[in-house]
Amino acid sequence: MTTRTEMPRQIAAFLAYLLTERNYSPATIRSYGTDLRQFLAFLASRGPGFATNPREIDPLVIRAFLGSLHERKDGRATIARKLASVRSFFRYLVREGKLDENPARPIRNPRQETKLPRLLGESEVQVLLETPETSTLKGKRDRALLELLYATGMRVGELVSLDLEDLDLAEGTILVLGKGSKERHVLFGEKAKASLQDYLAARRGAKAVAAGKGIDAVFIGKKGTRLTDRSVRRILAARLTECAVKHRISPHGLRHSFATHLLNRGADLRAIQELLGHASLSTTQRYTHVSTEQMLKIYNKSHPRA
Repeated sequence: MTTRTEMPRQIAAFLAYLLTERNYSPATIRSYGTDLRQFLAFLASRGPGFATNPREIDPLVIRAFLGSLHERKDGRATIARKLASVRSFFRYLVREGKLDENPARPIRNPRQETKLPRLLGESEVQVLLETPETSTLKGKRDRALLELLYATGMRVGELVSLDLEDLDLAEGTILVLGKGSKERHVLFGEKAKASLQDYLAARRGAKAVAAGKGIDAVFIGKKGTRLTDRSVRRILAARLTECAVKHRISPHGLRHSFATHLLNRGADLRAIQELLGHASLSTTQRYTHVSTEQMLKIYNKSHPRA
């Protein structure tokens, strides 16, 4: 006998597995949970006689779910993400011996639209980085935060997870815990180093640090707690408005800018791949946008028969 509670229990176990064994971030786990709850809601909407447990779900059921998302006008990237969540859930059930095969495995991802990433030009980045007024602790923090995002190409989740022990100011390196709990060392230059030193020196006597709530974190708020992804997004949005840069980008846009500016100046794509922590070179290529003029300059400079 099957019940409607079987799959919710298995989804809860899957999310716990992502947290405890795969070390996924809370934001990623929330995203998986949202997608899988939507899948459950779709199954429930089809009536009491429709698939009540994973063994009754086949590729046709999953295709019907994707069709419902298309009818809702969800974008291709959103549909692909939700399919990935469902596929990962069933892969987990196969791993746990609950299923013999993954019903989502035969289903291909929707073809993605090609979009150039939104980024800032080098002069715009310079204006942005010089916007925070460094006479206050908040200004020093924001300057250091923005400098470090651009200097390293870190993901915003990696930035807010940084602890003081991860920094090596003497060597100009940071130990970063990236996706899939993969560690990598990233580099930063003298300007980011100077901003960091200025901020860290100023925060030592701050009331927030004295409270001890975020003393291990590199970037903290006024209450002494570790900054969140959302806090960093708000800081960037406010600073972009303040400096009147016409483009509105996310923290990930600074990551795009970092990669593109390096490539524009002739950096090797595989070196950029290592700095960004990408498993695939094709992923790195999507993060970069090189103008035809810049590409011609690099070609003329580098090719022996140019």
